[in-house]
Amino acid sequence: MDAAIEANGLTKRFGDDVAVDHLTLDVRPGEVFAFLGANGSGKTTTIRMLCGIITPTEGSGRVLGFDVATEGEAIKRRIGYMSQRFALYEDLTVQENVAFYAGVYGVSGPRRRTRAAELIAMAGLRGREGTLAAHLSGGWRQRLALGCAIVHEPPLLFLDEPTAGVDPVSRRSFWTLIYGLARRGTTIFLTTHYIDEAEHADRVALMDRGRLIALSTPRELRASGLVGRLLEVEATPVMDALDRLPGVAGVREVTLYGSALHVLVDPDLPLERLEASIRAAGLTVQHVRPISPTLEDVFVSLIRPRG
Repeated sequence: MDAAIEANGLTKRFGDDVAVDHLTLDVRPGEVFAFLGANGSGKTTTIRMLCGIITPTEGSGRVLGFDVATEGEAIKRRIGYMSQRFALYEDLTVQENVAFYAGVYGVSGPRRRTRAAELIAMAGLRGREGTLAAHLSGGWRQRLALGCAIVHEPPLLFLDEPTAGVDPVSRRSFWTLIYGLARRGTTIFLTTHYIDEAEHADRVALMDRGRLIALSTPRELRASGLVGRLLEVEATPVMDALDRLPGVAGVREVTLYGSALHVLVDPDLPLERLEASIRAAGLTVQHVRPISPTLEDVFVSLIRPRG
């Protein structure tokens, strides 16, 4: 199998609305692939097509060698799937949830008991086997949900915004588990709007309004995703600077980052001229200096509406 996932012109329309617009990409076996976009960009619809849950309007796709339009049941049996709202049964205990999903995926006999013990240990839930899922914190619930999603040891795992609403410490712990799976050969297809998570993927696809607008490694996107030079500007009052800088000749984009501004300018714009323009507007300048772009800078630049 050359690719774990292949999509060629994959399109989904709901009436007159185009949720996914001629998406073409591939995901390699063993890859951590991040699918990044704002809410409504088509991420979840894409996953639902790739999982065989909904049928594409146009185009084609194959997952683990199976056709997404005609072999959805075969795909579902061979993948793991988890989302922010993964359907744990709150009135079942940790042990009972794992046992239930083992049964759903056909894991039986001694292997079921062994696998349940492995997953409970992996999730750090030893000693909590008898705890109702409803009584677990958000982070522990996500760990349990991950265990249930991989009880049948699928070669491909879909994660649809799995850490939305989870605190930063729990998110980090969750990702330790994910990277452990990837090191053991599981292909990970992840949708997220947390750009720091996408930074650690092997490759990143950026979606905007149903269209794929960029696909590369995080390093390549940071290196070539911006046209121009990125500066960090500290000036006060910062909100006045945010309002006035877009009107300065040579300034392409201005974004607020904490107490500073990230300013994309023409490559040949002298820093002294920009600083002078800020001072001429009656603002105080702390510094203007070149910086390396983050993946967030690239993403914001690519999806910003053009006037």
